[in-house]
Amino acid sequence: MLRKMYLPGVAALLVAAVAAGTAGCTSEAGPDGSATDAKAAGGALPAAQPGRYRTLLEPCGAVDRGVLRDMLPGVVTLPKEQQRQALRGTAQVTYDTDRRAACSWKGNSPGGTHQLRVDFERVVSYDPAVSDEARAQEVFARRQAAASVPLTAGPGERTDAPGDAGPSATPAPSGSGPALGTRAGPAAVTSPGGSPPAGSGTGPSGQPGGPAGEPSPSGSAAALQPRVLTGLGDAAFLDDVLDPAGSAAQRRTVSVVFRTSNVIVTLVYAQRPAAPAAVPDSKELQEKTQAMARRLAEQFDD
Repeated sequence: MLRKMYLPGVAALLVAAVAAGTAGCTSEAGPDGSATDAKAAGGALPAAQPGRYRTLLEPCGAVDRGVLRDMLPGVVTLPKEQQRQALRGTAQVTYDTDRRAACSWKGNSPGGTHQLRVDFERVVSYDPAVSDEARAQEVFARRQAAASVPLTAGPGERTDAPGDAGPSATPAPSGSGPALGTRAGPAAVTSPGGSPPAGSGTGPSGQPGGPAGEPSPSGSAAALQPRVLTGLGDAAFLDDVLDPAGSAAQRRTVSVVFRTSNVIVTLVYAQRPAAPAAVPDSKELQEKTQAMARRLAEQFDD
């Protein structure tokens, strides 16, 4: 009889204790004495938004065939079937074409060799607090710094090739470029009085030119420096490197890198003339690379 009366009493006490403990864990008094939800107050922040792009263009098919013929003049001299094969390009082997895809082309001619490479990278952030686009901004900034391209343009300076609108980036400090080659457009050396030294081949304004100061066929030195580009994607820069003097034939490599949301596009266009003394024209290579980059940016915007 005692046993029957004792057990229900214990059960009632246990239920009351559990209820009181639960209330203490799930609520606490607010500043005005009201109860607040502790879990809600310390809950996780919402995940960052995914990037705009979930897939990539197919690079070998993204470049217009007419553009390829212009950039690879040696291809048009090939028989029709070989020309079609060369224009198809060579796709880079990759395990996930929605994350990384690239294609390259090469054209040989009596005048020299032209090479072109297009690389698409879709950046994905695995940190729920960091968006794909924010991560892509970090990757892009590291590549720009590695190329020794200034992060911003100086006031009143140009950032695009001659004929294009936009301000220019401040030239990279001397010695800041990679050791693999010479940056485009070295500044003219001046004498202590501020005038160009005799025989330097510079005009009155200090720009490269002929004996009478005519403009250099490759354009203004400052305008061809590695620089930030405007009006191309969300951010863009151009790099221009010439092989060190002493090479059998100097190779010039122009790169344009731009970011659109969480995708980074890299174009690399190189020329090596057949004649050892010939130097590839910086202005021509830069203009062609930028024009192609703008075409690709338009496709991503479609």
